[in-house]
Amino acid sequence: MGELARRAQAGLVTVVGLVAVMWAVFVLNALLGNLLVMTLGIAPRRVDGLDGVVFAPLLHGGVAHLASNTLPLLVLGFLAFLEGARRFALAVGTSWVASGIGTWLFGGGLTIGASGVVFGLFTYLVARGFYNRDWKQILLAVLLFSVYGSILWGILPTVGSNISWQAHLFGALGGVLAAFLLKRKRPAPSGTDRFGLGS
Repeated sequence: MGELARRAQAGLVTVVGLVAVMWAVFVLNALLGNLLVMTLGIAPRRVDGLDGVVFAPLLHGGVAHLASNTLPLLVLGFLAFLEGARRFALAVGTSWVASGIGTWLFGGGLTIGASGVVFGLFTYLVARGFYNRDWKQILLAVLLFSVYGSILWGILPTVGSNISWQAHLFGALGGVLAAFLLKRKRPAPSGTDRFGLGS
């Protein structure tokens, strides 16, 4: 089995496992009468709501809410994993934490859901090709933008909506940050010494 095939297999297992955990948590929360959402969601600017930064992406308010995040997480997470587990972990982790902290600082109410991570993975996959100047990644970015680009409207404030644009915005910024942190180092031009001077 080739390296790409191994990564694809590991990526599929990982993202399916992550989504399975979210569905298991959803069922558990329902059995507990919504206790997990009420105690582990992000409560903005409250110390007792700060643990939501860690737990909120695992929690969802209903089947429709969780289902709307399931397919994008599977697709975007799988594509991100193809570059390796470390890069996947950093992209997810950066999006997860950035979305949570941004929501805790600027959010408007109790917030749950993995959409911030979805936005982060999307912007990571779009931005990385431009940072790396990789035409294959740029082509994938264009394809992803044509399919999922409309979700970016979700980073804009919406009056009278209970959707957390803050989670979306900061998750997206986290994805761009991850792409920057993971950009490939370019080899030094030939004919230069260690100080960048020509030979």
